[in-house]
Amino acid sequence: MEAVAPAGQAPAAASKLSEVVGAALQDPRRQRRLVLVIVCVALFLDNMLYMVIVPIVPYYISAANENPTPTSKVNAPILLPTTPANASANMANTSESSTAATPAGSTVKPHYPEDSEDVKIGALFASKAILQLLVNPLSGTFIDRMSYDLPLLMGLGVLFASTVMFAFAEDYATLFAARSLQGLGSAFADTSGIAMIADKYPEEPERSRALGLALAFISFGSLVAPPFGGFLHKFAGKPAPFLVLATVSLLDALLLLAVAKPFSAAARARANLPVGTPIHRLMLDPYIAVVAGALTTCNIPLAFLEPTIATWMKHTMAASELETGMAWLPAFVPHLLGVYLTVRLAARYPHLQWLYGAFGLAVIGASSCLVPACRSFAPLVVSLCGLCFGIALVDTALLPTLAFLVDVRHVSVYGSVYAIADISYSVAYALGPIVAGHIVHSLGFTQLSLGMGLANLLYAPVLLLLRNVGLLKRSRSERDVLLDEPPQGLYDAVRLRERPVSDRDGAPGSPPGPFDECEDDYDYYARS
Repeated sequence: MEAVAPAGQAPAAASKLSEVVGAALQDPRRQRRLVLVIVCVALFLDNMLYMVIVPIVPYYISAANENPTPTSKVNAPILLPTTPANASANMANTSESSTAATPAGSTVKPHYPEDSEDVKIGALFASKAILQLLVNPLSGTFIDRMSYDLPLLMGLGVLFASTVMFAFAEDYATLFAARSLQGLGSAFADTSGIAMIADKYPEEPERSRALGLALAFISFGSLVAPPFGGFLHKFAGKPAPFLVLATVSLLDALLLLAVAKPFSAAARARANLPVGTPIHRLMLDPYIAVVAGALTTCNIPLAFLEPTIATWMKHTMAASELETGMAWLPAFVPHLLGVYLTVRLAARYPHLQWLYGAFGLAVIGASSCLVPACRSFAPLVVSLCGLCFGIALVDTALLPTLAFLVDVRHVSVYGSVYAIADISYSVAYALGPIVAGHIVHSLGFTQLSLGMGLANLLYAPVLLLLRNVGLLKRSRSERDVLLDEPPQGLYDAVRLRERPVSDRDGAPGSPPGPFDECEDDYDYYARS
């Protein structure tokens, strides 16, 4: 009888544990922390999947050749460029380094010369950003209508399917399809994830801190993916790195199901909350247009240098394969430093977000102009560190600004506005793998770097148009008025927004901005 007692207590203990876990998940503060973890893991996975094929893709390309010789497979180069980009960001093609790193004695079948492989690798890397660019307008509207949890779950599911396709791809066509499918998943997972963070952290400086943490995970995923993929590919086989990522993606989706319960009755009720401002009207908002332009401009140097700098390094400074692969690695530290500094400064001086972004653009412009002047490895690394430091400043300052603009000028629904941010990133990374090489061949690497640097320097003063944005006043929500409690997010409390201008009685309103004359073209009244 005594041996039976513990067995009878097991269901009771399991039930009690389930109650404790359920109570913990219902706590709003713990819940939003878990949401932040889920989103950070999703962004980490997306960038890991983007960069993990960098050392593996030559094997896929050589496998696509008709009757490839063993020598061509053995001598396929292993690339290790690691770029700590944003949001976002997503990394560009490294095809130039693949051809530059091929040993002179390797045998390549004439049917697929090196130039053809460059084109195929460039198209492979650009396919994700191109499809993401096409899908983002639709995904942003879908996210606004369906809340954030269900689109994030859909995105994780598509990323899981894409990762499995990568694991068992045997030819270039399947690899291209998997890469394009990843773009579809990213359009939902990245946009809904960032929007969910903005919704769950409605107040500064928590919002900037949470978005900065997400950017750090993006950077870390881009950093560790190439060595992770190369190591597992060599010692565990081609499917190994993708199966590991697929498992993590599945676990992240299950955690999202447990925390957000997207198919519950409460989730269905959330879909009836206020409809966000359409994406085409957000694009016409001049403030949002300025921010989107800055996000595109700051990422163009990274997207265009990544596929071209390896060849330039070999021709200019006779760089070895190790140097071309390690050139971007030290930039991870200044990128994290830029995120940290911007978050700390935004906590103390939140009205100067535009200044941090403008300074970041100036740093990017100066660093890009200095790259062609470098004739040794160390100065080039310093220039690339400055480039990534500036990108961190711009992203960390302007991503929370987008959410703030939606709060004070539109309805506090963030799917469409962060779809615009994702479009800004996708424009740069869709053009980079395809256009950069043609510009270098026709004009030269120096002209490319100087042109990108000049564009960033000229765009920095444009952010002066945002100088009054930080002084705009948030209207208090219905929940704030009745309960005097801060909202936990749009889908926890309906926010009734008022237009931030003075009324007929002369009540104080928000200070005028440079685009006040444009506001008659829009209806900024929030609808409950």
